[in-house]
Amino acid sequence: MSTEVLERRTWVPRPISDVFPFFAAAENLARITPPELGFRIRSALPIAMRAGALIDYTIRLYGLPFRWRTEITLWDPPHSFVDTQLSGPYARWEHTHMFVEERGGTTIGDRVEYALPLGVLGGMARPLVRRQLRRIFDYREESLQRALA
Repeated sequence: MSTEVLERRTWVPRPISDVFPFFAAAENLARITPPELGFRIRSALPIAMRAGALIDYTIRLYGLPFRWRTEITLWDPPHSFVDTQLSGPYARWEHTHMFVEERGGTTIGDRVEYALPLGVLGGMARPLVRRQLRRIFDYREESLQRALA
């Protein structure tokens, strides 16, 4: 299983005291996810974010519906948190969210470590998935600028 890494940094002109709570509200995920993914939280809202919190989602990838369950495996407000896939479309998914107050605003850092399922078949899809994840995070950055600027 080959692990891929996606890293992004986005600066917004808001203090960490505004930015972290935006991310701590799971319902805001839909606001920063491209509509074509049909993202829907299936867990009861609001979710009490903390280490051990479980969040169930439904998404659509290439028209196919997937159920996705993540666990908050690290919760360190207002500096970071990690969501780790327990079940879903990836063989492995660990998304580290980092927040640093600087230059009169906050830098939001994302580090996603992921691996594709299905062995060789998954490996063949790697360029397509990499491109799709870049597009998703491009959309996320634009949405964050609109929501937090």
